[in-house]
Amino acid sequence: MDNLNYGIVGNCRSAALVSEQGTVEWLCLPQFNSSSVFASILDKERGGFFSVKPKYLERTSQHYIPRTNILVTRFHCLDGVFEIHDFMPRYRIDRNEAYYIPPDLVRYFKHIVGDPEIYLHYHPKLEYGVPGTKHTIKEEYLKSSTTKGPYDSLYLYSSFDLNLFDGSKPTRLKEDGYCLISYNQKLLHQDVRRSRLKLERTKVYWLNWSERTTFYKHFQEEIIRSALTLKMLSFDKSGAILAALTTSLPETIGEERNWDYRFCWIRDASMVVKNMTSLGHYRMARHYLDFIIDILPEKDEKMQIMYGIKGEKKLTEQILGHLSGYENSYPVRIGNAAYRQKQNDIYGILLDVVYQHFELYSTSLEHSEELWTIVRNIVKVVKDNWQKPDRGIWEIRSENKHFTFSKVLCWAAIDRAVKIARLLKRDAYIENWSKLRDKIKTDIHQKAWSENKRAFTQAYGTDDLDASVLLMESYGFIDAKDQRFIDTVTAIQKDLEHNGLMFRYKNKDDFGTPKSAFTICSFWLIKSLYKIGRKKEAIQKFKTLLSYSNHLGLFSEDLDFDTKRMLGNFPQAYSHLAVIETAITISDGELTDDESIMDVIH
Repeated sequence: MDNLNYGIVGNCRSAALVSEQGTVEWLCLPQFNSSSVFASILDKERGGFFSVKPKYLERTSQHYIPRTNILVTRFHCLDGVFEIHDFMPRYRIDRNEAYYIPPDLVRYFKHIVGDPEIYLHYHPKLEYGVPGTKHTIKEEYLKSSTTKGPYDSLYLYSSFDLNLFDGSKPTRLKEDGYCLISYNQKLLHQDVRRSRLKLERTKVYWLNWSERTTFYKHFQEEIIRSALTLKMLSFDKSGAILAALTTSLPETIGEERNWDYRFCWIRDASMVVKNMTSLGHYRMARHYLDFIIDILPEKDEKMQIMYGIKGEKKLTEQILGHLSGYENSYPVRIGNAAYRQKQNDIYGILLDVVYQHFELYSTSLEHSEELWTIVRNIVKVVKDNWQKPDRGIWEIRSENKHFTFSKVLCWAAIDRAVKIARLLKRDAYIENWSKLRDKIKTDIHQKAWSENKRAFTQAYGTDDLDASVLLMESYGFIDAKDQRFIDTVTAIQKDLEHNGLMFRYKNKDDFGTPKSAFTICSFWLIKSLYKIGRKKEAIQKFKTLLSYSNHLGLFSEDLDFDTKRMLGNFPQAYSHLAVIETAITISDGELTDDESIMDVIH
């Protein structure tokens, strides 16, 4: 059973997934949302891969160089030991903030002992494997190109004999070597020394980045690994943040809940930015707000729930019928039709980030004025739309409802707008906005509360429960000590927790009843339990949930209730921001005078 035991390496332009056995199974070039060159994770036969298979392999092990995104796969063989250091180059090239981030994957082979025999099988399939791919060996490189349709090509440079990359004959590894996969033809001569230099420079970049991360007393390594993963899911050219690296990894094996997550959801990205700012990574927040300003240039510009990573607004969904899907979970989709949906929660989450931005640091006058214009436009949108139904945080495709979470985040939008107006001394807006904020709050208390369930429910007029309602406290709508919130947490746990993990909701949606646990919801429950005073229970649940990550501490979108196997797109930004948020909540808190958090952790 595959548990998504992959490592991710990336440079904020694209990223690759490398299996526990050292095979590259997913890579899109030249950027995250380009067509794949390796996609065997979605189809072993047609997807393409790059494997390294020792003739006399005993075992492999895998780890990251601590506090970096350089992945080390160690091969223990009967005839020797070697490592592959996989990375995508990222380092500063001048004293300004210019970075070298080429569309390259470097596989640096580090010789340890002996002279192991290895088979190199380099098998790219360009353009998702739709057209044929031919290979031509030149003096310095092996070039792969499409045989029909749109032209595309890929270059392989290596210290190994280029005739040996079809996997038919072994070669002996007697010294360090390298393979460089590039979307572009290289202008400089490539060799082992140059690859080693790129490795060291990239290592220094990630070590410096990690060093700037705020230190917490507990769960620091989990926080760092999650932060490093989220950084890799940011797109340097625009400031956009991806929901996940992959497309069409299923929420349940054999079903059709398979979606393309290589886009920037305003909700997910704003949550990520808020967390990364709390860790001291302000540049990421400023870059993201620049992205928001760029996609909303006009005052009447309607905000979509999601965009392409370069701000693209049309994300047409289509099915790649020739790919069988992850473990035959068909279909494989590219694009995402959800971009047309109406979700009213995005406004509150975005203004929460804008408020944090104004509160934490000063900005240029131009920047501040642009953001203030966006704030006022969002207030107008919320005023006109908060009483209307929407598709909600879970993107129900078939039905609009008055979702409680959407209403709470409409309240949050106006609440943050009032606070921003106070910070900017725009007193003329405060009174009217405050009245609107109070009106929304009263409406939620009257219509979202169920006496029957003793809880705030998923939507107005229903007794169905929903994990997203747990965020009411996080956004300041209700106090953790309020009996209504305590009762809501208790009811949601009783109704939605199963085998220690959480459903998003249990009521039927477009595809029937959900069958897997949505990972972030389990973190939300833990945080809520901690806030209402059930701290020991929360810490123990957090430790258990962290153990369900893969061997590198990475999380996908979903977990199987019974086997705890990871499912869904990977690695998932939502899950990793929840690791950080929950870890910070616990690390900042205390238990009692005679029992510390450390006692419970250990």
